[in-house]
This record gives sequence, structure tokens and C-alpha cells, in this order.
Amino acid sequence: QVQLVESGGGLAQAGGSLRLSCVASGRTFSRYAMGWFRQAPGKEREFVAAISWSVDITYYSDSVKGRFTISRDNAKNTVYLQMNSLKPEDTAVYLCAAGWKGRVQAVLPHEYDYWGQGTQVTVSS
Repeated sequence: QVQLVESGGGLAQAGGSLRLSCVASGRTFSRYAMGWFRQAPGKEREFVAAISWSVDITYYSDSVKGRFTISRDNAKNTVYLQMNSLKPEDTAVYLCAAGWKGRVQAVLPHEYDYWGQGTQVTVSS
């Protein structure tokens, strides 16, 4: 069992930055591929970024590529999402997810085993 707790959300202006963190419980964090998804009101959950469990291979959606960076610190059981050049359309609840030895290209929610509760990100124009 893995518990995930996100933090770092808040209000930012367009063009600004935020850094999200997701801390995982358990001793096998390094064997989980980690992903970030987001969900805006009335919309489906959308893949944002993922990082592999074995080596630091990353994968991004086209909508955030070049603006967001995913990273992980296995010693701290933490995955990060650095968000730069924020846009109003980035407004959503951001959720982190863990997939046991998952594919870094896993973009569908059902490919992940555990989810956090989410943190709200609001970008004003």
C-alpha cells in the first residue's frame, strides 16, 4: 500500500511558476513510476507528466512540454512538478499517481495503482 500526499498548489499569475511536491509512504518508492495528472471541472482526468522507476526517463504531454519538469528524489520519497510559464488553461486539480514498475509512457489513469487527493492550481490571466 502506498499513500501519496500532494502539496504546493495555489494561485499564480499567467507567466508565473509553481512547484508541486508529492510525498509517498512506503519503502519501495524507487520501484514505482510516478505520474502527474490534472482534472479541471467538468473535464476528464488528463495526463501531464511521468518519470520512470528505473532510470530518470521522463515523458510529457504536448500541452506542457517545455514548460513543466518532472523529477524525483528517491531518498526523500518525493516526486516534483516544476511548472513555469503558467497559463490560465493550466488551472486544475493536480494529482500524483504511482504505478508499480510502470511504463513511463503510461498516460491513462488505469495504468496507475495509487493516487493522491490532489492539490488545486489556479492561474489568473
